[in-house]
Amino acid sequence: MLKTLLERFHRRDRLALARLVSMVARGERVEEILAGVGEPASGAASAPRGPARVIAFTGSGGVGKSTLIGKLIEQVRAEGQSVAVLACDPQSPLSGGALLGDRFRMPVRPDDEGVFIRSLAAAGGHGALAEHLADLIRLLEAFGFDVVLIETVGAGQGDTEVRELVDVLVLLLQPETGDDLQWEKAGLLEVADVIALHKADLPGAERIEAQVRATLALGVSAGLSAAPPVTVLRISSRSGEGIKELWQILAARPLRRGRRTSGRDLFRLAQQMLAARFAVAEAAGQSELQQLLAAWQQGEIASTQAALALVNLLISAPFQQV
Repeated sequence: MLKTLLERFHRRDRLALARLVSMVARGERVEEILAGVGEPASGAASAPRGPARVIAFTGSGGVGKSTLIGKLIEQVRAEGQSVAVLACDPQSPLSGGALLGDRFRMPVRPDDEGVFIRSLAAAGGHGALAEHLADLIRLLEAFGFDVVLIETVGAGQGDTEVRELVDVLVLLLQPETGDDLQWEKAGLLEVADVIALHKADLPGAERIEAQVRATLALGVSAGLSAAPPVTVLRISSRSGEGIKELWQILAARPLRRGRRTSGRDLFRLAQQMLAARFAVAEAAGQSELQQLLAAWQQGEIASTQAALALVNLLISAPFQQV
């Protein structure tokens, strides 16, 4: 039952978290789950924490996103912070699931309760992202992870969509790949917060760094520079060059999601909570709801008046998961 899963979730049960992640990823009872994780039970293990630091990594296939994330997990855990990873993999044409290749390049101790890794299938037509990614981020935040790392498939222009969901977007490039025009055409330089030149121990690292800096300088002269400015640095997962420095930069960047001034996200959350309450009340056959619906259907009450009454009813009614 969902109610039991949510109770276990608030007790920091990782198996319950895994079950809920699977349900949200499939689009099952998403509104009820998000409303439930936002309302801790009286026996919750701890009070809700502040927002997690959410960082996305994008770049062409083979640039080393998974390997780098594995190195950053070590940095995060060394500081005593917990970390969750959502790795968007291409969807298998046979099973419809994720191909799961990313997890093998993120070595972690199986007994480390501070690390959670889940591969997600990114279907065609959804760019470089899996469905319900924003909802999954909220679920992991509610569980209490300090850092959430997102790996995109690396589908070029579709990667720009992830910027709206995260605090920091990291673009990974590597020397001598011949994809210079691809990342320029896709507009990735325009949306990246940090540009990491991975595999910097290979020949050509200096050339690509100079090219990136020249392109960014053109944006500054045209008045298109970002604030704060884009950081460019060389890194190498093989030698360890720049890994610690990269994490320090990522940890110091301001939380973009926390600076939002639009109320749309809050409005969307309110809609989800009301939808979840309505679904539970309807399934339970709540008498007051049935009476209101019957009066509206028979024309005894105007639609506007009925809608206001419904909102008040849903707000005042105790919320019970089923």
